[in-house]
Amino acid sequence: MPTRIPRPEDFTHLSPSLETSLVFPEIPETTTTILILFHGLGDSEVPFASFAKNLNLPGVLAISVRGVSPLPPALLGLPDSEAASPTRHFHWGDDLTLSSSTGDLDPDPGFSKAEQLVLGKLIRETLVENCGWETNDILLFGFGQGGSLALGLASRIRQGAKVVDITEGDEPTEKAFKGAVSIGGPLPTSMISTISAREKSRTPILACHGRSSESLGEDALDVLRSEFIDVREVKWKKSEDSMPKNKDEMLPIMQFLAERLRGW
Repeated sequence: MPTRIPRPEDFTHLSPSLETSLVFPEIPETTTTILILFHGLGDSEVPFASFAKNLNLPGVLAISVRGVSPLPPALLGLPDSEAASPTRHFHWGDDLTLSSSTGDLDPDPGFSKAEQLVLGKLIRETLVENCGWETNDILLFGFGQGGSLALGLASRIRQGAKVVDITEGDEPTEKAFKGAVSIGGPLPTSMISTISAREKSRTPILACHGRSSESLGEDALDVLRSEFIDVREVKWKKSEDSMPKNKDEMLPIMQFLAERLRGW
């Protein structure tokens, strides 16, 4: 079908299962790329919509997505007054489990629900089927657990969506996104195909982390390189994995996005 610019009403059917915040370019008709943003554990779509607005990428429609499940107030340690209010803290996992080795929240709680809603409903049903876009028109950006989801979706997409043709059989209709950026989020093992002869994903990856990162160390980067053809690493001078705070930290991200906007 012909490609058309998505309208706000195209996303209303996703609610309440998946809430989104849209940031259109100044002239919506100039849209040539879609950027989907995934916040970190315990955050919401609102700050990332502001981040996308500040990026002000030309010709880019940004879609900031809310995590698929709320965090329990008890886990957040909120006062009773705030705990009784509608939550503003969400996560992407199927469950909240503690790691047996560290006692911290498991970094790979399973992402089946998020995959079904984001890849199945938002991307394939809404953007591709209803609005005529291709997956290689779409960029992914995530922080922390949201970065893991972005990498996981980029891993999953290489399997393609199957369409049936009575003369040629099943054939994948999609293979890669335009690019994916993860800040401090590793590729979840649960989102790596178990097919032994799988090909590497063609989605270009930018993995950003602090110099003392516990989530994106060498082992996690080696996993990325084994699953993706094109992996670029950015190691910041700061020790922690946090959102970029200055121009120097933001520059490699902007360079990657600019390159991807010029590519397929």
